[in-house]
Amino acid sequence: TAVGFGMDPDLQIDIITELDLVNTTLGVTQVSGLHNASKAFLFQDTEREIHAAPHVSEKLIQLFRNRSEFTFLATLQQKASTSGVILSIRELEHSYFELESSGLRDEIRYHYRFNGKTRTEVFPYRLADGQWHRIAVSLSASHLLLHVDCNRIYERVIDPPETNLTPESNLWLGQRNRKHGFFKGVIQDVKIIFIPNGYITQCPNLNRTCPTCSDFLSLVQGIMDLQELLAKMTAKLNYAETRLSQLEDCHCEKTCQVNGLIYRDKDSWVEDDHCRNCTCKSGAVECRRMSCPPLECPPDALPVHVDTQCCKVCKAKCIYGGKVLAEGQRVLTKSCRECRNGVLVKVTETCPPLNCSEKDHVLPENQCCSVCRGHNFCAEGHRCGENSECKNWNTKATCECKNGYLSVQGDSAYCE
Repeated sequence: TAVGFGMDPDLQIDIITELDLVNTTLGVTQVSGLHNASKAFLFQDTEREIHAAPHVSEKLIQLFRNRSEFTFLATLQQKASTSGVILSIRELEHSYFELESSGLRDEIRYHYRFNGKTRTEVFPYRLADGQWHRIAVSLSASHLLLHVDCNRIYERVIDPPETNLTPESNLWLGQRNRKHGFFKGVIQDVKIIFIPNGYITQCPNLNRTCPTCSDFLSLVQGIMDLQELLAKMTAKLNYAETRLSQLEDCHCEKTCQVNGLIYRDKDSWVEDDHCRNCTCKSGAVECRRMSCPPLECPPDALPVHVDTQCCKVCKAKCIYGGKVLAEGQRVLTKSCRECRNGVLVKVTETCPPLNCSEKDHVLPENQCCSVCRGHNFCAEGHRCGENSECKNWNTKATCECKNGYLSVQGDSAYCE
């Protein structure tokens, strides 16, 4: 019947099947029940131990874990005026779920635990009358429903029971433990079902409660979580609006990043390698070649390039054999001499060996050591501006302006 109503087999446990009562002889006898769809068993007034095996207890613990909806179902015929426990799930002396029928006081008692303490709910009802009854106890969070013979007998709000069973918990059928609470009568169709409104599987014609108490509490918790999230988002939004109002009073500027350095808007710097003045303008770098003032050297000097300086400077010239030499230029006489501050100074230099025949030896301009024909003078670090390029000749390297550019002040090292 349960499967016919869409019941997931993994969400229920058939107590009689799991306990394998067919093979239990001491104190239990299989008899005819209310119907023949399932087995019924007579629980006699004698010492017995009807409890779950470890693997059944583990299954039960897993099913109960973090569940707030479950229903206990049973069909039974209790001997008149007797008292006994129908089902008990307990750990030592603590009951997590225990249903007891007292024929002496005509009461149904439900024992459970809340915040580590034992609670008991008492329902005046005569179950021990020797007649067949179908009983269903449904828990949904703090809402308890008691059905007997498909009639809603009691509906009550209780403290929500603890359902996280300890590993030592065990299930007893027809008794509280080894010595107490022995049930006397016939029990059939004992199940625990972990779905809302589980009593429907026993009484399909009953109306369902929708939403259940657990559903309602979940909705309330969801609303509370949303309210908390809304409060946090509102606080963040207010903070963001405050920051935005502060930023509106700030002047935003775009920066420039050059060679790993960050320059603010309108910052200027000098690129020594290209002899340019650069400025950051709204995130874009604008560079112009450094303008050198016109250089008028005296008759005894010539304009020359000096390391670490972009503009030429006047340096004293040298004259040898009618040939004019600028600062740093060399001439080969009996020995190598270099023009320094207007004076030819002897240079002691060892020329490297050449890997070419003597007829291919070439003496570069203003140098003292020969090189092989086709020597790459540009590779020696000849300095040319960004708009000019180095060209190799037989005895020297020169700078030539790229297409579309003209030399500045007659110097092809810098072109515009």
